[in-house]
Amino acid sequence: MSLFGKSINTFVRVSNKRKAIPDGVWLKCPECDQPSYTKEVEANVNVCPKCGYHMTLNARKRVEMLADEGTFEEFDANMLSLDPLDFKGVKTYKDKLAADQKITGLVDAAITGACKISGLPVALAVTDSQFIMGSMGSVVGEKISRAVEYATRNKIPVIIVSGSGGGARMYEGCISLMQMAKTCAALQRHAEAKQLYISVLTNPTMGGIMASFAGVGDIIMAEPKALLGFAGPRVIEQTVRQKLPKGFQTSEFMLAHGMLDMIVPRKEMKDRIAKLITFSRGRDKK
Repeated sequence: MSLFGKSINTFVRVSNKRKAIPDGVWLKCPECDQPSYTKEVEANVNVCPKCGYHMTLNARKRVEMLADEGTFEEFDANMLSLDPLDFKGVKTYKDKLAADQKITGLVDAAITGACKISGLPVALAVTDSQFIMGSMGSVVGEKISRAVEYATRNKIPVIIVSGSGGGARMYEGCISLMQMAKTCAALQRHAEAKQLYISVLTNPTMGGIMASFAGVGDIIMAEPKALLGFAGPRVIEQTVRQKLPKGFQTSEFMLAHGMLDMIVPRKEMKDRIAKLITFSRGRDKK
């Protein structure tokens, strides 16, 4: 059958060809539901160009964003989690670790090291919410504690960027809970040495991480609209049997209730941290 001298099959093939868009070209914002070019979002450090919503940024990208180019020296890059409980569930702990290592390219949920931020030497630690929800087990706790101890020895600030929806890692039981005390003890010694600790909270920062090193910064800043707290809002509502206020546990709610010092957009984060370090150094010299 033909139509104006061309077969219908030809029109179908042309039409289908025009509709074929490669996967990954477009990205829909979870906040405003508007599509944007993926490359445009990535160039904007994973911030929606339409509404400013801060999407997840993995740990490697976070280090690239904050550290001066070529200055980051990673610590303990090959430190691996063991399986002290021989944990078995839907997946074994070993299987879960292997799967997330393959997906993220990380060995565990934290990257630590030394670098410079706008020329200022710091110790930097970043947790990644894409690796077992950014939860803290023995490796995360040990790496963060070592980074803090390095900063204390070298008399430099420590910057920890937290993103954890998992808190303390259940697969390691009490060993993971012990990391809460260990990281806080290292930070207390850092404070006694009169060195600065800036805690940066991202979406989400919850559970044992929020209840330990993320919540004890000399300066605590957060990205806009991040979910912050210990238990999630749904759990709290079920426990207290009350409707929670609008925006409960967001960065903006926490700032209004004195739990944060400031909210800083991602693209301004590096400059703000550098200014705070410079201000702190000037204050200490007086």
